[in-house]
Amino acid sequence: MFSRSLASAPRTLRPSTLPITTKFNPYRTFAVTTPTMTRLADAIKDDHRELEDAYNKILSATTSDEKTRWQNQFTWELARHSIGEELIVYPLMEKNLPNGKAMADKDRAEHQSVKEHLYKFQGLSPEDPDFESTLKALWKDLGQHIKEEETEDLPSLEKTLDQADSESQTKKFMRTKKFIPTRSHPSAPDKPPFETVAGLMAAPIDHLADLFRKFPEESKSQLPP
Repeated sequence: MFSRSLASAPRTLRPSTLPITTKFNPYRTFAVTTPTMTRLADAIKDDHRELEDAYNKILSATTSDEKTRWQNQFTWELARHSIGEELIVYPLMEKNLPNGKAMADKDRAEHQSVKEHLYKFQGLSPEDPDFESTLKALWKDLGQHIKEEETEDLPSLEKTLDQADSESQTKKFMRTKKFIPTRSHPSAPDKPPFETVAGLMAAPIDHLADLFRKFPEESKSQLPP
């Protein structure tokens, strides 16, 4: 009886069988999702691989427009990643590791050098003669920092965290990156709570400006809104 009623229903009320098409908008806001069983060290390493990919894309790009898009993506990724570490990872190192404060202070000093390079780089156009050399100088410092972090800091920190604790810190790290600046501000504080306050003040301005910047139409990472 139900099938006959449905068949005789007015055309406008019948379920549509036409395919639904949605135009992909690369600048839409995607919810940040964290894969199940993702430890903090793995989340940090994933960010590192994204940064390396964006760096290589800048150097291999063949047009000014493409270089600019990946420059903005690289800046967006690195600014958020750096502050996320300073707010979540480094305080955890200070709390859990016997030499954690010395390790965190060293990492913050390395971040400061990277931030200063990034501050200069984010303001350069691809046509600027210093564009590529500034990027390579930045990556020289960042690459060494990443190597030490992945081989020394993160393994030591992970030994102090069980699976649940590590996953919980991953969620905090990912959430924090949604609300912090997306450009380099090297004069801002690099420790909580002052960094948190400064970040919350600068973030809305950065996020608004991102709406008018060009980004890659495809990227492995979450794209800016």
